[in-house]
Amino acid sequence: MTFRGGAPVAGIDKILGHRRALAIGIGGGGDVVGAFAVAECCRALGGDAVIGGVTWERRPIDPLPGARRVDELIGAEPLHPAVALAGPETVGPGGFRFAESHMAGLLGSQVVLVDPNPGPAAIADGLAAAARRFDCDLVVLVDVGGDVLAHGDEPGLSSPLCDAVMLAAAPRLAAQGVETVGALFGAGCDAELTPDEVLERVAEVSAADGLLGVWGLTPPSVARLERAIEVVPTEASAQAVACARGAWGPLPIRGGRRTVQRTPTGAMTFYFDPAAAIASASRCTAAVLDADSLEAAQEILAAAGIRTELDYERDAAAGRI
Repeated sequence: MTFRGGAPVAGIDKILGHRRALAIGIGGGGDVVGAFAVAECCRALGGDAVIGGVTWERRPIDPLPGARRVDELIGAEPLHPAVALAGPETVGPGGFRFAESHMAGLLGSQVVLVDPNPGPAAIADGLAAAARRFDCDLVVLVDVGGDVLAHGDEPGLSSPLCDAVMLAAAPRLAAQGVETVGALFGAGCDAELTPDEVLERVAEVSAADGLLGVWGLTPPSVARLERAIEVVPTEASAQAVACARGAWGPLPIRGGRRTVQRTPTGAMTFYFDPAAAIASASRCTAAVLDADSLEAAQEILAAAGIRTELDYERDAAAGRI
């Protein structure tokens, strides 16, 4: 636990009380832009941040189902079996560039790439190694949209797997002495959970004494995020930035398959205690805490009747949809 002035640091002060955070977008694709938003908060509060994400790109970018393994990356620096450092030229099989590669080009520095395939225990070990490498004293696991807090039965839920497996690493990080915070950016902006559903889940976390605070985007941060979404392919994070600019009401995304309900909450980041979230709203994460791989977590959610992004990608690759 971090202390300041003899008193334990709590709430949003968990970020204020640290030198440097490792902010990881946990859902794949453009969630790294959510990590960028968290980095903006860290810097506004007097700290610094290193940014990263996971090796799972959306199907239009990477046609292979699932997340890429570290040993499939080209032009990356392996740091751990579950973690590599990416630069602007880092690519996956077939030559596609990760969202994190684009972010590295924008920042002019390496970013962290996490392979979720080995499961929560290996992810935790890899994140701890990355935190040591960059002298980070806090890890922030960032979801864009809100499915990290999903129960599993929400009508619009379609990509709970990666978020659940990544958040499941948080208790293991804590057991290693690495302080970890969850963050939810762009409530409802991925058009899975609605803004009302996200706020209901946030209320559940708050009732479990797990809501640490809320941070809104400032005009300078919005301007920097706009530069990020110009180079990082993303729809959900782009809608969060649009919310910060006053966008309101429904807008179709994903080729018209889904509709975002844009509200001012889309421009906010909710910070939460992972343990409280897992004990309350984050039922998908609770279900996969002991999974020893992404595939095992997929099987657990499938057995519970929860369809995931891996189901979708496998069906699409097989021509079933």
